Amino acid sequence: MDLGILVPLAPFLMVAAIVIVPAWLRTRERREMQATVRAAIDKGQPLPPELIEALSKDVRPKVASSSHRDMRIGVVLLFVAGGVALTAWALGGINDYAMYGTLAGAAIPGMIGLAFVILSFFNPNKRPPEV
Repeated sequence: MDLGILVPLAPFLMVAAIVIVPAWLRTRERREMQATVRAAIDKGQPLPPELIEALSKDVRPKVASSSHRDMRIGVVLLFVAGGVALTAWALGGINDYAMYGTLAGAAIPGMIGLAFVILSFFNPNKRPPEV
């Protein structure tokens, strides 16, 4: 069997693994928890209220949007764009076409970061998130 086909498929397989494996692990963990609760009910064990509350609540609470959070995300994305732009500048000594292509790649996180910074000024929730 020729393994040469795996090289172009590797990025797609990696993305699929990053999405599918955590979902499968969460499903398996949930199934095991339900089997444990079912066994406790079958044996007549009372379920503590903390367990029922933990099973019914959302594990990841929603993070409220704030101008502080938008500013942080925007600044991080602007620095990512700056890092890619520095890489483009370093590649410019080798090949101009490589520099232009890499600068085009830096524009995407740069514009998204700039949008987050601008949106942070218009966000009505000005308070930083409470810990």
